[in-house]
Amino acid sequence: METNKEIISDLKGLVNIVNDGKEGYESASEATYSKELKAVFLKYAAQRAAFAVELKNHIAQHGGNSDNEEGGILGVLHRTWIDIKQAISSKEDTAILEAIETGENAALEKYDKVLEDDTAHADHIALLQRQRTGILEALKEMETYHQRLLR
Repeated sequence: METNKEIISDLKGLVNIVNDGKEGYESASEATYSKELKAVFLKYAAQRAAFAVELKNHIAQHGGNSDNEEGGILGVLHRTWIDIKQAISSKEDTAILEAIETGENAALEKYDKVLEDDTAHADHIALLQRQRTGILEALKEMETYHQRLLR
């Protein structure tokens, strides 16, 4: 039974991190003037919302529930960094992308930690790996946009 509680706890932590990402991307979409970046940010916000639904379904399968519709500290961190960097930087999109990269790296670390316990998470390991890959792809896309803006 303790393992089931740990599984639920791990999955709730991931719900928080994907909600953080969703909120961060939504904030970024509101902060940028670039129509291209706005579309990309909204695409990833929607992806994170879908990730949260998938995770909540697995939490329910393990007898838990996750009513969290908002992120934890990282969502606040995303928004704080965007606000601070925007205020002091003339390259606003560069600052936004830096904040997103910070958040995505934190999300990858959280997924990696959960994925270390592949025995406890065996019934949803493919889901977690697929979501992690989605986050990594988003990070790579943000890094590409960032590099393009720095040129």
